[in-house]
Amino acid sequence: QVQLVESGGGLVQAGGSLTLSCAASGRTFSNYAVGWFRQVPGKENEVLCTINHSGGITYYKGSVKGRFIISRDNAKNTAYLQMNSLKPEDTAVYYCAARTTYEVGVTWREYEYWGQGTQVTVSS
Repeated sequence: QVQLVESGGGLVQAGGSLTLSCAASGRTFSNYAVGWFRQVPGKENEVLCTINHSGGITYYKGSVKGRFIISRDNAKNTAYLQMNSLKPEDTAVYYCAARTTYEVGVTWREYEYWGQGTQVTVSS
């Protein structure tokens, strides 16, 4: 079992930045890939970016590439999502998720464990 807890969400003005954290516990953190996702009511869960077990391989959805940065610190059992140049359309509940394989996954269905989510609201 893997437990994930997101933090760092909140209200920010358009153009601002936020960094989300995902603290993991349970299985050995360096054995699994992590992804960040978001969901808006009425819409499907959207993958944003993912990172492999070591942090050496990342994937970004086109709409966030160049604005968001995913990283991880295996010594601290924590993954991060740095979000820059935020837009009102980035408003959503943000989730981190883990899959118990080394490689990145690019769809939400590939991830087995999920955090509870953290709200990010970007005002115009």
